[in-house]
Amino acid sequence: MCHALRVTLLRFKALPGEPIVDQLVFAAQKSFLSGEFSPGQAFPSVRTLAAELKIHPNTAHKAVQQLIQSRWLEARPGLHTVVAEQPIARASERRRLLLQDVERLVVDAKRVGISLHELVQGISGQWSHIDQQAAERRK
Repeated sequence: MCHALRVTLLRFKALPGEPIVDQLVFAAQKSFLSGEFSPGQAFPSVRTLAAELKIHPNTAHKAVQQLIQSRWLEARPGLHTVVAEQPIARASERRRLLLQDVERLVVDAKRVGISLHELVQGISGQWSHIDQQAAERRK
């Protein structure tokens, strides 16, 4: 079963095969990078995320906590959680991306028969798409 819902500005589509919390964190990060959320803007509450995305509140809570720990969100006790300034990647995050995530992408691409050229085109297209979304939202 797939759900495609929009909580305020958050686009989320749950797909089978990957933990929902990971999918929600990814959707939020993509929303931040594409400019759907601005630094200082309120982020939906755990209760709102759970209700509108039809997920367990603990799942929503875990996603929000991961976003806070990775400095994408800022908790303001007694008030609300807001989008933080884009965090500066740590050296360890960069290494992990290049070693693990890229390796996983390459293995998956080779498994389904995607050529290096197609993979580079796909990455370039997604990079441009996110940049374009962010530029349009800044206007």
